[in-house]
Amino acid sequence: MIDLHTHSTFSDGSDTPITLAKKARDLGLSAIALTDHDTTLSHDAMAKACAEFGIELVDGVEVSLLDSAIPKIRHGQSGPRNVHVLAYFVPLDPGHPVQEKLRILRNDRDQRNQRLVSVLQERGFEDVTLTYLAEMTGNVDSIGRPHFARAMMELHPEIVGRGGDDTWNRIFTDWLGADGKAYVSKTNMKIEDFVQAAHGSGTVFSIAHPLINYLDDLSHASIETTMPGVMGSLRERGFHGIEAHYGSTNAATRALMVKLTRDAGMIPTGGSDYHGSYKPDVQLGFGRSGDLRVTDEILDELKAVR
Repeated sequence: MIDLHTHSTFSDGSDTPITLAKKARDLGLSAIALTDHDTTLSHDAMAKACAEFGIELVDGVEVSLLDSAIPKIRHGQSGPRNVHVLAYFVPLDPGHPVQEKLRILRNDRDQRNQRLVSVLQERGFEDVTLTYLAEMTGNVDSIGRPHFARAMMELHPEIVGRGGDDTWNRIFTDWLGADGKAYVSKTNMKIEDFVQAAHGSGTVFSIAHPLINYLDDLSHASIETTMPGVMGSLRERGFHGIEAHYGSTNAATRALMVKLTRDAGMIPTGGSDYHGSYKPDVQLGFGRSGDLRVTDEILDELKAVR
């Protein structure tokens, strides 16, 4: 069993690489992809930890990109859709074009975090500052939306309510999500630009949590109507995978997504989207419902298309 979607303290996860690798070993995982947001800076620590615990490491990253081919209607206007993309077997050479794109994305995120602080302060969250967030994470480069959500709960419960899953989910729905009152887009980079930068490197692309990216209605009827066209578009633009085995969907939805992915001639990748204590209901390897199982053969398929 494997997990191809995890996060560490180098982005918005709560576990260090060594803690993550040890948990993977204890759970019986044979391989893991550490897919921190916009960075592979966690690789060296994770590679050392995985070697210590006998876990195969897939060099990965999760990036936020714009999809103009499948636009989103927001507030009556059509525009590019912000989607999350998983890249596996990423080149680690600092001089590679992929790494240059990652540096641009990290810079975009830093600017977005500064804008988000300003927007939140204008809306009453005066105590949420970059200094507070940096002290919370221990690294200003790793600040993400989960850290903002935690700061909002800790510093301004009079606005968002006390802690708990309901408060946490409401913060993302009402404030930080794509339709939230404080939403700030993180990137201007298109999918095609990032994929082109990886051309010839052996990098394999999969779309992360595709239903979150492309659907508002998560009914099976909507999935069957919409996702084949989405998958075909992504395949034409250099994608080999769809994260059909996503850790926060139920077994029936995963089975449908696997079928549609196979019908599209693509690989149904999968992972828990583990963030540690920032998503306490999501288990490494087993997902939210506890019945996620991503087999070793999926990794074999990804290796075969490199």
